[in-house]
Amino acid sequence: MEPLSTFEIITRILVQLSPVWVSLILLYAVSIAFKRKLGLYGKLFDSPIGMIGFGLVMFWVFTGVYGAMDMIVTHDPLSQVSGMKNKVPGTPVRSVEEGEYAWYLLGGDNLARDVFSRLIKGAWEVIKIAPLAAIFAFMVGITLGLPAGYYGGKLDITLSFLANLILAFPVILLFYLLVTPEIVATGVPNYMAIVLFVFPIIFLAVLLNSRFHTRPKLRTPLLIGVLGLATWMYLQLVSNGGYLINTPDYKIIGLPRVLDFFDIDPGLLVVFVSVVFVNSPTVFRIVRGLTMDIKTRDYVAAAQTRGEGTWYIMLWEILPNARGPLIVDFCLRIGYTIILLGTLGFFGLGLAPESPDWGSTINDGRKLLSIYLHPALPPALALLSLVLGLNLLADGLREESLKD
Repeated sequence: MEPLSTFEIITRILVQLSPVWVSLILLYAVSIAFKRKLGLYGKLFDSPIGMIGFGLVMFWVFTGVYGAMDMIVTHDPLSQVSGMKNKVPGTPVRSVEEGEYAWYLLGGDNLARDVFSRLIKGAWEVIKIAPLAAIFAFMVGITLGLPAGYYGGKLDITLSFLANLILAFPVILLFYLLVTPEIVATGVPNYMAIVLFVFPIIFLAVLLNSRFHTRPKLRTPLLIGVLGLATWMYLQLVSNGGYLINTPDYKIIGLPRVLDFFDIDPGLLVVFVSVVFVNSPTVFRIVRGLTMDIKTRDYVAAAQTRGEGTWYIMLWEILPNARGPLIVDFCLRIGYTIILLGTLGFFGLGLAPESPDWGSTINDGRKLLSIYLHPALPPALALLSLVLGLNLLADGLREESLKD
């Protein structure tokens, strides 16, 4: 079997990604058709920069999702094929079995694994962590930033000091400390998860209670249902093997195994907690600053005159009017998170060594970079394009939000 030419490699990759192209076309067609009814999201399609950024981001989102479903990968990203070590793109696989893809489209790495399949699977590793980590960081930052900016005084001084303390610590060194085996063995990341993951529950509780406090017949069952589900999900996240804390010295029992339907990989949990912990202080400072500005507006004074509660004012008067800068920062925050994940993977911290995440793949490929470009270049370009897309998307959202 002959190796593929450059044109054939590109063509086969485009064909392999056909579900992604179809999804993008359908998404753009529906979004443009109904853009006048879709608020700020619809206005995004009036901005060429925003559309390009959105397209880059959604390309990798669809790629990650379809890759997780094994729809577009060509080989098992962890399997090693004899004779394919460091082979160039388009090299045919030896002794192809029936139903197996006949080529390594982007070549093989130093362990004879398919670079293309690892690239696709790595997209899912990024997509499943970065947005969720950014959401959790925003939950923490909003829950603490609103009262700090609204009340001021000692509360603001205390929370601002803690935020500045975390921000003053070198990020990479902080990551090193959090993901080292000695620190993990003490259960510190689990304790951090228990604390950080409770903030979405607090946020939902005050959000619903402040909105429906005058309608107790609706508020009470709504709070019971929503908080019950949120608490169960919280215990799912922090429990591992039926334990909240599981160290060689002691154990703290968590959710019973019969109710614990999934466990997060300990390495993934450490990375997730580390990213949330590092991003939360920055979000806190942004929310605090916006709150201090918006609380002086006339509509806030009007809400105070009506006798509205403080949490109602913060969550239903101040927060909606801060959504423009927060949405823009959320997009940028995901980009920062992706870079942090890539940095962690590059240094071999947190995630399993065989993980196909882009940082680990770049690190594996750099060892032979002077001889072979193909193992390290695709994940590096993927990381660059996704972060660029998020930055362009943020620019487009900022441009449109300023027109309101």
